[in-house]
Amino acid sequence: MSRPPTPTDRIVELDALRGIAVIGIAWMNVYVFALPLQAYYNPAAYGAESVVDYALWAVSFVLVEDKFRTLFAMLFGLGVALMWERGSGWREHLARMAILFLIGIVHATLLASNDILRVYALAGIVLPLFLRLRGHGLAVAAIAAIAIHLGGGYFWLSGLTTDYFALNYGARPDGIAYALELGREGLADRIMRRISALPASLATVSAAIPINFAAMLAGVALWRSGLLPAGWSRGRALGLIVLCCLIALPALALIAFGTYSLGFDPEAVARNALVVSAPFDLLLGLAYAIGLLVLFTRFRDRLAVRLLAAVGRMSLTNYLITSATFGAIFTSWGLGLFGEVSRSEALAFSLVPIPLMLFWSPLCLKKFGQGPVEQSWRALSSRLGRVKS
Repeated sequence: MSRPPTPTDRIVELDALRGIAVIGIAWMNVYVFALPLQAYYNPAAYGAESVVDYALWAVSFVLVEDKFRTLFAMLFGLGVALMWERGSGWREHLARMAILFLIGIVHATLLASNDILRVYALAGIVLPLFLRLRGHGLAVAAIAAIAIHLGGGYFWLSGLTTDYFALNYGARPDGIAYALELGREGLADRIMRRISALPASLATVSAAIPINFAAMLAGVALWRSGLLPAGWSRGRALGLIVLCCLIALPALALIAFGTYSLGFDPEAVARNALVVSAPFDLLLGLAYAIGLLVLFTRFRDRLAVRLLAAVGRMSLTNYLITSATFGAIFTSWGLGLFGEVSRSEALAFSLVPIPLMLFWSPLCLKKFGQGPVEQSWRALSSRLGRVKS
């Protein structure tokens, strides 16, 4: 199928999907701020006080965890493709990735240690090299990236010790105590520690490049397949959604059950969350993307879609402000609730930024036309992109 035209106006459906992605990321990122690092993947490590907490973990593992990160990565890849098709050259593209990387470094140092912007910037550097590929070529490249993620992940895990898994993914008391100490440190101590650990953190972050790159390629493939504007029949869209769900949902449910049946063994937790689930997370994220785009196309003039589109137009600003909101609630220089809440209580706090985003995004866009971070990013990238070497 021929490539759809590249519009000059905002595409409401894509912006609304970005809004959903930012909101969904908040549902998982809250655990980074609220609980020790071991609890992000392992509910038995900390914060699971009832069967409700374990049920929330299972639902999150199957339906939420990494699915909205996949959506965000798909849309990032699609955005790079659109910029490239509109004439963005290598100089401006590399400037954009460099500035995004620096934003991610600052974000990871001050607030969210799991910041994903650094991964997007590193993966995005080479993305234009793949934009000449068409449907089958993009699919092959995405599958290759997934294979690299799986192979590299298993290779990395095979070199780790039992103590490493117990400390970082289990409920070992000394590991939990150290994580609680880090979560309650002051701002100056956090900045100094994370700056000193920057090389190690970048090495860890780099492990996520292949799977996120695969999601970026999937986003480009979706766009070029003609899904927008309304290029797919309802039957074709539904068929692909059903296929993705039939593969992903049983697999993810089985992986979750396996983790539970092994008593949340730390090695099983790490293997299943970081490696085994990744291809199925991507498939389910793809199903979400198709379903939501079809829905938003049908109801694009509804208030709910317009509000989500406003959130999505300020996705980078909202991503960072969400972290600032969680920081105000959980850090020692905020309300200091880190480690003081259960898993279900943390999830309730994840809802706090959502009405705020829905409220401030339309107001900001009406007054300024862009989010402040987006405006600064684009202006600086354009300026650097015009600098002669």
